[in-house]
Amino acid sequence: MATINTNDNKISLSFIVTAGVIAAIYAALTILLAPISFSAVQFRVSEALTLLPVILPQSIPGLAIGCLLSNLIVGAPWQDVVFGSLATLLAAFATRQFKHHIWLAAFMPVFFNGLIVGAVLSWLYALPFWATAGTVAMGEAAVCYMLGIPLIQMLKKHFKDEKVEK
Repeated sequence: MATINTNDNKISLSFIVTAGVIAAIYAALTILLAPISFSAVQFRVSEALTLLPVILPQSIPGLAIGCLLSNLIVGAPWQDVVFGSLATLLAAFATRQFKHHIWLAAFMPVFFNGLIVGAVLSWLYALPFWATAGTVAMGEAAVCYMLGIPLIQMLKKHFKDEKVEK
């Protein structure tokens, strides 16, 4: 297998390709479903993928890059591009930390996106913070718990090296 040496760390070609495919799927879903991905109550179907770090560490950079690309392509304000992508990256790292507790793992994207994206949208559009954070968190929770957890439950059968709590 081909690897890339970065000092003492080795990154496999497979890791990079998997991260790239996840980024592409995330961006495609977000862009194809843009009317509901960027609405007042965001319902980003692509956010179901934010639970992938439970079984695939490669998804951490893939999700952040996918979010960055989709926000850039649809022309989101730069603040949303930067801080929304950062929220996704932080959520992905935190989700990975709770990989053995799927219900807590699913809460990480809800928490980070609710607060960070909620703050950005509140500031950009002069909206009340808690109401904005709440609507972002509600949309995120719906996707993560109704789509993300079932997705991980289906996929975990193919990734036997990672145990996921039911």
